[in-house]
Parts: sequence; C-alpha cells; structure tokens
Amino acid sequence: MTITRRSMLTLSVGAAIGVVAGMRSGPAAASAEDAMAKVMEFAGGSEPAIGTITLDAPEIAENGNTVPISVSVESPMTDGDYVESVAIFADGNPSPEVITFNFTPMSGEASATTRMRLAKTQNVIAVAKTSTGQVFMDKKEVKVTIGGCGG
Repeated sequence: MTITRRSMLTLSVGAAIGVVAGMRSGPAAASAEDAMAKVMEFAGGSEPAIGTITLDAPEIAENGNTVPISVSVESPMTDGDYVESVAIFADGNPSPEVITFNFTPMSGEASATTRMRLAKTQNVIAVAKTSTGQVFMDKKEVKVTIGGCGG
C-alpha cells in the first residue's frame, strides 16, 4: 500500500479528533464528601474530635502552586501515648489526599511543615491518630487566587 499525502492528512486529522475527544475539559476535583470519606478511612471509622491538633494555613494564598502549611499536635510523645500519624486532605483538589506524616515517641514532638498545591479555594483538613486510638481534626478554608493544579 502506498501512502499518499491525502491519506496521511486523513489519518492525522482522525488521530487529532480522537485525542481531542478523549480529553477532559478540565481537571476533576474531589468533593467535600470524597474528602470526608478519606478522613473517615484514615480515622479507622472513629469520629474525629475537634482540638489537640492545630493546622496553620494562610487565609488567602495568592498562588495555589505553593501554599505553606504547618501542623502540630499536643501530645506527651511517651511510649504509651504518642501521635502515630497526621494526614492532610484538601477537599477541592483532584485527589483529596495530600500527605501523611508518621511519628514515633522518639520524634519528641508531633509537628511538621510543608508546602502543598491547591487547585482552588477549598478546605484543608488535618487529622491526627494517636497510639491510644484517639483521632483529632482541624480544618481551615484557604482562599486561592491563582490555582495550582492545572486548569
């Protein structure tokens, strides 16, 4: 079979249409329900209590590509009572799970600082699990002026 300019053009246009038809109009976003389902999964079904954990996030983030956050949990950090892990969730990002920090009694304190991407204005949720089975949560709304997860 000989490939002519016309047949190559037809194949190219057909391939381009197939690519465009398969593309999404924009990135999918998790819903608040999706995020809370992930929170409950992380919490092992326990209802998170408010308090003990402190989430520090800016009220307004000018650029969603790099939003600074800090989290700290009041805990004695002894062998019998310590924070095992802290997870961060964002209820408007394509995936609500952002990061999980793991701690041991040797950590000394349960605190961490990082930067995250936020696609749009949304709630950032921090959840802490302790070795005694307690679960704590804090939530902050961050207003994003320029999204950081595509778009």
